[in-house]
Amino acid sequence: MTDNTLDHWVDGASWAGTGTRTGDVYNPALGTVHKQVRFASTDDVAVVVESAAAAAASWRDTSIAKRQTVMFAFRELLNQRKEELAAILTTEHGKVFSDALGEIARGMEVVEFACGLGQLTKGAYSENVSTGIDVYTIRQPVGVVGIISPFNFPAMVPLWFFSVAIAAGNAVVLKPSEKDPTAANWLAELFVEAGLPAGVFNVVHGDKEAVDALLTHPDVSAISFVGSTPIAQYVYETATAHGKRVQALGGAKNHMLVLPDADLDLAADAAVNAGFGSAGERCMAISVVLAVDSIADEFVAKVSERMATLRTGDGMRGCDMGPLITRAHRDKVASYLDLAAEDGADVVVDGRGIEIDGDANGFWLGPTLVDRVPTSSAVYTDEIFGPVLSVVRVEGYEEGLEIINGSRYGNGTAIFTNDGGAARRFQREATVGMIGINVPIPVPVAYHSFGGWKASIFGDAKAYGPHGFDFFTAEKAITSRWLDPSHGGLNLGFPQHD
Repeated sequence: MTDNTLDHWVDGASWAGTGTRTGDVYNPALGTVHKQVRFASTDDVAVVVESAAAAAASWRDTSIAKRQTVMFAFRELLNQRKEELAAILTTEHGKVFSDALGEIARGMEVVEFACGLGQLTKGAYSENVSTGIDVYTIRQPVGVVGIISPFNFPAMVPLWFFSVAIAAGNAVVLKPSEKDPTAANWLAELFVEAGLPAGVFNVVHGDKEAVDALLTHPDVSAISFVGSTPIAQYVYETATAHGKRVQALGGAKNHMLVLPDADLDLAADAAVNAGFGSAGERCMAISVVLAVDSIADEFVAKVSERMATLRTGDGMRGCDMGPLITRAHRDKVASYLDLAAEDGADVVVDGRGIEIDGDANGFWLGPTLVDRVPTSSAVYTDEIFGPVLSVVRVEGYEEGLEIINGSRYGNGTAIFTNDGGAARRFQREATVGMIGINVPIPVPVAYHSFGGWKASIFGDAKAYGPHGFDFFTAEKAITSRWLDPSHGGLNLGFPQHD
């Protein structure tokens, strides 16, 4: 970093590039700019990709044992210094410090999974498929991988992708969000300490110009993306049109169905945690509770009671919820509360103007609860991406399921019930990629894969897990025949004199 301006990271070192544009990086709890970040030009991206391509050629030939050594070293360094990284996340994203540590822990799970690359990249062998002929498969790295990550998880989402990509033998160019970019460079420096060769992990900062340069560069073989659905679709269509394999994870509108037999205290705790954690800025947040009419009043009361105990403020002060990422985003999220009232919904808890444990200039909006939301309202249909929990009242299981399956999104959903039969039906009938049963945020562990259905994903490959190694490697099938000595080739017997 030069003059409080964050540079790109290329060939194992900071690099200013030739681009002349920069962007402001805010501390959202203070509402002030605390640094600048350089925006890459198309030419800058070309330089970074060239470096990655050169490194990929040697890294792919590095032994599995050596790659494992680097990944294990990286994991140990990350664990030792995670509080340092968490402080960066809290400063630039605004999430509370404990949540930042949780983000890092979930990212580290994938690093640990990637350390098993020897087992996960094995091929298969079939002997004597025809007389004297064997067939086997091998998996090889695809080359240079572009990763475009979102602002809401500046450490976890990159870790989900680059851990697997690098372990599999690829070189990476990471384009983090320009809103909270410092974590990316911090991770790059950590990889240097872990012994990763220069050029294998690179960071390029910027906006759409940098993204488009990655999507269209002929030496980038694969693109991994997480963000909103419109941008995910754009990334998928643009990159595939340029011959790349793509995994593009989009937006969500996650529902939680609460049946009359559910433990309402457990369900209320879950709704508050899943709705307001990370200020609702996560694609797996529960944003809609489908409460069966017979228990809806009691459920709303329990959620309201719990919300009253939450402390909103600076993430370094032990608060429960921090600010939103920018002032513009805060204002957009808050605008839905006026819309809710216009559409006939009941704003039970209004997060505007609440008492804050932090600087008055921060981008604050407290936890908000809106009851009796019509499914025709934008409060229901839009991915608000903030601390707004909507309650839609339903007659029973069937109506709740119909609403869930009618959503254009299919990222995550949950059911709260003590009825095993209802839960089993739900897991079979909900057209959603990740299902929680009495679990509000069903993010799979690292050895399964993360991803939704419908407009929540573009491409066939989910993130990390078995899908991750499949995505970042290409399979070859080899058919071989070796003639034995009886065919007149080499004679392995004792020498003979005529």
